[in-house]
Amino acid sequence: MTTVRTPAGWPVTEEEARAVQDGLRARVVLDEPGPPPGTGRVTGVDVAYDDERDVVAAAAVVLDAATLDVVAESTAVGRISFPYVPGLLAFREIPTVLAALDALPCPPGLVVCDGYGLAHPRRFGLASHLGVLTGLPTIGVAKNPFTFTHDEPGTSRGSASPLLAGREEVGRALRTRDAVKPVFVSVGHRVSLDNACAHTLALTPAYRLPETTRRADALCRRALAGAAPVQEVSSALHRPASRCSES
Repeated sequence: MTTVRTPAGWPVTEEEARAVQDGLRARVVLDEPGPPPGTGRVTGVDVAYDDERDVVAAAAVVLDAATLDVVAESTAVGRISFPYVPGLLAFREIPTVLAALDALPCPPGLVVCDGYGLAHPRRFGLASHLGVLTGLPTIGVAKNPFTFTHDEPGTSRGSASPLLAGREEVGRALRTRDAVKPVFVSVGHRVSLDNACAHTLALTPAYRLPETTRRADALCRRALAGAAPVQEVSSALHRPASRCSES
């Protein structure tokens, strides 16, 4: 586990955070298809909070995209780096998520966030923010549609309908299980929306939520439960090294 300090110069007000979003949003790449589903590696990231202890824990879990077997995983904990403000949640999460990704022993490939990319009031959710900062292809797969509207997709797995901000399609409501509530997919960085939905279906062979999200959620909760008060830097890493050399 890596313990993280809030970076020097990190925004402390809503105005500062919005200015950072405005500056980074123009760097989002929307004209690349992204890696083909079922190839290479795919990594889930997620966070858990303990506001009373002022601690946030992040987890990164790397899966083989073809088999969905775990290749590597890492965790990081830190102090909560920004107050709770809807639309600015990335500023509470980014430092620890970046530390968890940096601690991985192999490249993460596509990164799947439990949250939003373009499906965000300022079109710059965690998936987009993380993608711009790392250069990695990223997508967001959320459990609810935030403030956006959509028609119910068909009841069969794979059915989808646009997630709309007025007339703008910012993502899709995607049915990953027959007759089960959809998830909400949006582009983060360097991936097309069609491909983001295809990846989401490839990652949901048995459950509504992607395996990346399910595994990262469980790991960050365990990390949070075991986290000591955030003081000095320490590190530990889960790394099935024999598999990290695979492409």
